[in-house]
Amino acid sequence: MKYSSEQLAWLIRRHGIEMTHISSGSHIGAVMSVADVMAVLYAEVLKYDAQNPKWSKRDRFILSKGHAGASVYAALAESGFFPVEELKTHYANGSRLSGHVSHHVPGVDFSTGSLGHGLSAGAGMAYALKKDGKSCRAFVVLGDGECNEGSVWEAAMFANHFRLNNLVAIVDRNHMQSMDFTENTLEMEDFAAKWKAFGWNVIDVKNGNDHAELKQAFAQTEKNFHETHKPTVIVANTIKGYGVSYMQNDILWHYRFPHDGWEYDTAVSELHQKKPAGVEDVYTPNGIENPVHPTESDDINRDHTYSYTWKTSYPEKMRRVEAPSGSMEREHQL
Repeated sequence: MKYSSEQLAWLIRRHGIEMTHISSGSHIGAVMSVADVMAVLYAEVLKYDAQNPKWSKRDRFILSKGHAGASVYAALAESGFFPVEELKTHYANGSRLSGHVSHHVPGVDFSTGSLGHGLSAGAGMAYALKKDGKSCRAFVVLGDGECNEGSVWEAAMFANHFRLNNLVAIVDRNHMQSMDFTENTLEMEDFAAKWKAFGWNVIDVKNGNDHAELKQAFAQTEKNFHETHKPTVIVANTIKGYGVSYMQNDILWHYRFPHDGWEYDTAVSELHQKKPAGVEDVYTPNGIENPVHPTESDDINRDHTYSYTWKTSYPEKMRRVEAPSGSMEREHQL
């Protein structure tokens, strides 16, 4: 069945909740933030043939932030690459749906999860496509924390040098990584300006969970492909854990999975409140009749970042001040 991007995004989130719940697996927060990007890609943008995953004219796709592998598995299953029922084997011993993305799965071009490698591989694919005279493109979805890796910027230089206008990077800019906000881990701003300085077309999407904005951005990448000689990056500003209120912007859900009780029940119930017409929940078709709710004693809506937990003292964000001479100097506010 062909789904709209909005329908597919809901299904990716619902499968993600179930897959991490069943497997006691990780990274549901990243799955939730990137679900809309993945849905627009598979519903609207990518050229592929689910019955012929190795079709030579397909667009190449790499989920470089392989920790969010459940999102691409769900997108592939709902797009017809393998049965949806197989999603229940996520993380299980012997399953091909490993915790990080595996190339043994139909529709997966490259195994990922060791961060910083995906853009290099995608650039190589784009280079080969151009050398072979093919009109298809290579798409790579990265995490913003992943962009701390030097290999990302080596690949960025390579892509510009070889004028890989058939390469599109999408950064899931959810502003969190591992144990804290990205700016507390390693300052990244001005993030879009960095990509521009490396010679890329830059599209800054203010709301990367909004499908209209994403579709407009991807339409611009198609235009850039035909009209420029530069690679293009979409910086999609998203919310980690988007779609479930207690997961949003809480670093706890980078690693934690929804446990039995209020965690699972609340996540499913909130998703059901926003379930679009025309989709089916194969796990809880009618939602949860009597969901367990969190109490005041439960660990919910608290700051779990490293900098809060360990009372780390960070300087305020560097700001630029006007020096008496008229030159610009940087000053730390301690």
